[in-house]
Amino acid sequence: MATTPQAVTSLNETFPGQIGTPVEFRGETTVSIPKADIPAVAAHLKKLGFLFLLDISSIDHFGDEPRFEMVYEFYDLDTNAHLRVKSRISEDDLTVPTLTGVYATADWHEREVYDMMGIDFPGHPDLRRILMWEGYPYFPLRKDFPLEGKSSDEGAVAFSNPAPLEGGPFVTSPSSLSQEREPRAHPPALS
Repeated sequence: MATTPQAVTSLNETFPGQIGTPVEFRGETTVSIPKADIPAVAAHLKKLGFLFLLDISSIDHFGDEPRFEMVYEFYDLDTNAHLRVKSRISEDDLTVPTLTGVYATADWHEREVYDMMGIDFPGHPDLRRILMWEGYPYFPLRKDFPLEGKSSDEGAVAFSNPAPLEGGPFVTSPSSLSQEREPRAHPPALS
């Protein structure tokens, strides 16, 4: 069992020069690591008492390189310690080591990242789509994926067509009341 500062100190001692400077924001600590170290860092955190992998997610920094970022949320139930670990992923190599051998909960989290962002997890025991159908050619959470969607056709399996934005499921017509309340709809009053 370790507190978050103790965990960061232990990581720095175990992985010298590989752990980025901790960033504190609103009582939460984040460290950055190279993607090759993800399984070893996760295993080390588990030995320290971070037995709960809360979440794995990914971020698309469209226009930046490296474009993608993996985000791991580790938690120690005994000490209520939380540590966020991030790793940047280049668009040229969209592979990340799987954590399924360290945390069983990584299974579905990694499948969702694969399905929505197209990041591959070599060694994952069952890496297949979890939300979209097999054969769907796109990754809907990438920032270059249009809000209205794209056409695809998988014969008898599934199909999709772009959804109209105006009056469609993603946009509602504002009422006059909401237009009056919305401060950005009116220029500031001059005094």
